[in-house]
Amino acid sequence: MNNKTNLETLTAVALLAAVVFSARADGTLQTNSFQRPAWLAEASFGVKESYDDNIFQSGVGQPPLYTVAAGSVAALKDVSSWITTVSPKLDVNVAPLLGDQKALRVLSLAYAPDFTIFHDQDSESYDAQRFLAVVKGGSDTVSVSADNSFTFVDGSEFGPTFPGGLLSAFATVNDRERREQILDKANFALQFNHGDWFVRPVATLLYQDMLTAKLNVPGYQSYADRYDVNGGADIGYRITSSLAALVGYRYGHQQEEQFVFSPYSSPNDYQRVLFGLEGSPWHWLEVKLQGGPDFRSYAGNSPTRVTPVNDHHPVKYYGEALITARLTQADTLTFKYKQWQWLSTLGKVPYFDSTYDLSYHRKLTNKLGFDLGGRILNWDYTSGNLSTCRRNDIEYTASAGLAYAVNSHVSLNAACNFDWGRNLQDGIENPQNREFDHHLFSLGAQFKF
Repeated sequence: MNNKTNLETLTAVALLAAVVFSARADGTLQTNSFQRPAWLAEASFGVKESYDDNIFQSGVGQPPLYTVAAGSVAALKDVSSWITTVSPKLDVNVAPLLGDQKALRVLSLAYAPDFTIFHDQDSESYDAQRFLAVVKGGSDTVSVSADNSFTFVDGSEFGPTFPGGLLSAFATVNDRERREQILDKANFALQFNHGDWFVRPVATLLYQDMLTAKLNVPGYQSYADRYDVNGGADIGYRITSSLAALVGYRYGHQQEEQFVFSPYSSPNDYQRVLFGLEGSPWHWLEVKLQGGPDFRSYAGNSPTRVTPVNDHHPVKYYGEALITARLTQADTLTFKYKQWQWLSTLGKVPYFDSTYDLSYHRKLTNKLGFDLGGRILNWDYTSGNLSTCRRNDIEYTASAGLAYAVNSHVSLNAACNFDWGRNLQDGIENPQNREFDHHLFSLGAQFKF
């Protein structure tokens, strides 16, 4: 876990560095001989101070009687905390060291940890050791793109306990991200071009190994290990020089841990047929769209395991989008969207995950930028057949931020985030117990060397 004294010392050093760097009107380092080498993509140091007024995103206060699992923490309503986060980053790209060649554009490895202290709730403090690897290159006829994000979170080995088991699905996931775990995300694409046509084999991996205790205690959050892996290919045709239409196919598998005290898990295979567009229909608009039917096949029941779904062979929908509109030289609008069927983090019924994210960036001056965002999350668990897991949760988020570049080395930022978690499931007693309000305010600084 974190060494609180050392982290606070680092924070003080960072703030002192901000004063030193910002004092130079021309934005240069004190040592004029320093020049960042071509292979050093980024060397930076960030520090952020936040205030969170409901760190467990809970809508339930302390009831008369409830049991907290040994080693756990009571996830009560309106538990607040000041939070300090220190985020150094070192990104090395060795491609420039390979001489005057154009085939390999990026061959980078980055270390970007977060060291986070919750001053008023020490159980939530954690370190996230994050390693990022990226490879990009190719020619006019063939190109490759691969990236991998590997994270080890050194946090609490116990999940939180929600009194009475009353919580929003978003609350338990927010807490999960701070628990001890291994998280790996990888993407691979190899594209072959022939005239206006191209073929692109692809593969993706999402792997999560939760290193927390699994306990059979009411309200305690036992987090399941799970992964999603798939592979396939896209065939595309360039409608114009900057816009392509494509059709794709994916075959994949999702695996979910079965707890020793529970008969439930939902492993499944799936096949997807995707149709999409990618590129720029106009010079100011960039799009990347894919969507289509998702054919599921859940494992059948056995004497030792039950798949808790109504339909073992449903047809679902998969879709994702990234749209960027550069409305003016100062205004950018970005829309992100994804819908897909995923496995429960608590090892019970699978759910349909929908995300809609809209953000606006305004360049107020050469140094000052303004950001405004809105997001809707919906997690629908109604494909399951467990009466104890009747759930359909939604979360609305509004955010705003300001970023100011003091000079080429120092930037300052301020942000606020408002979340409203609500219940959409009919026939639930005291639905307000599944709902929450959450506010987060932060001030930060980043120093680039």
